[in-house]
Amino acid sequence: MIRKISDRAKPGSISLGLGEPDLPTPEVILREAVRVIQEEQSGYTLQAGLPQLRERIVSDYPHMNLNLDQVIVTAGSQESLYLILRTLVRDGDEVLIPNPGFIPYPMIIRMVGGRAVTYRLPAANDFAFDAEDFRKQLTPRTKVVVCISPSNPTGRVLSRDDLRAMADAVTAVAPDAFIVSDEIYRELYYTAERPPSISEFYPRTIIASGLSKSMRMTGWRIGWLAGDEEVMKSALVLHGYVTTCASSISQKAALAAWTHEAAAAREEYRAIFHRRRDHLLSQLRNELGLRCVTPEGAFYTMVDVSGYGDEMKVAEAGLEQGVVTIPAAAFGDQSRGFLRISFCADEERLSEGVKRLGAALLSLKD
Repeated sequence: MIRKISDRAKPGSISLGLGEPDLPTPEVILREAVRVIQEEQSGYTLQAGLPQLRERIVSDYPHMNLNLDQVIVTAGSQESLYLILRTLVRDGDEVLIPNPGFIPYPMIIRMVGGRAVTYRLPAANDFAFDAEDFRKQLTPRTKVVVCISPSNPTGRVLSRDDLRAMADAVTAVAPDAFIVSDEIYRELYYTAERPPSISEFYPRTIIASGLSKSMRMTGWRIGWLAGDEEVMKSALVLHGYVTTCASSISQKAALAAWTHEAAAAREEYRAIFHRRRDHLLSQLRNELGLRCVTPEGAFYTMVDVSGYGDEMKVAEAGLEQGVVTIPAAAFGDQSRGFLRISFCADEERLSEGVKRLGAALLSLKD
């Protein structure tokens, strides 16, 4: 649905839809990519990825005590999600996913023969974690639980108490289940501290992450899986047949993502997105009088347009006025009546986008 909406945008439209950073990849990574292209061979790497890159990934999760055989470098985090669900899920296995949640989750589960079961992140509570409902959805048949923090589409972060409650519930009801933690947005946060990881509370956690969002490297396709060694061995066989290896040029350039210069760029970009978030929320609330969720991470807010009818109708009206938004029901029925709006644009374009959305809302009142 996201691509269908975006592809229908008129020339000159402002996109508040796609989740792709508009800021450049840090210079230190660009320089290293150019050097690698000019000075080094660009053949295959080991299927699991460059050992030096896996060492850097291991360093991000000291509490997991990982070795290099517990990390696979993938062609983006979406390959990671496919690999791990294909590896862990058999026909009829239950996979518990958030509602609302990332659109590919239920599709991948269907592809691998599993059965998607959802746990509610209630709109009435600004899409916060509902520990009681989560526990109700768990059964001994639950093979995998998927969590994402910060969330796409809501931008909400799971607190330590949320994660502890999740871990305790899985341990009590389905102790053999794995939790797949989608952490692609973990470095993009607006709280005082980096968001915690479920891996700090539940040992049978598999991390799926990458550099697409934190380093603005969406087209470079560098992601990873990290976790249980036996599971990684199985996933590596599949990865070898699906991809062989992630791009060697991208992998070598990605080594620079752990430099001080890259870390400084990440801090700078985080501050930019923080300012954009505050600007957008102010515009939506003060200019249009809309209820919207304050995201603690990622670059999305959920905007309640239920007072204007069906969210698809609102998005269609936005297209007519030259602004792209995403009907949030695409992410699950808990987000009916909402639009997901991205702040991957500068303040001037955000203001103009809100102005056009306001014109769309007025047209629905006529």
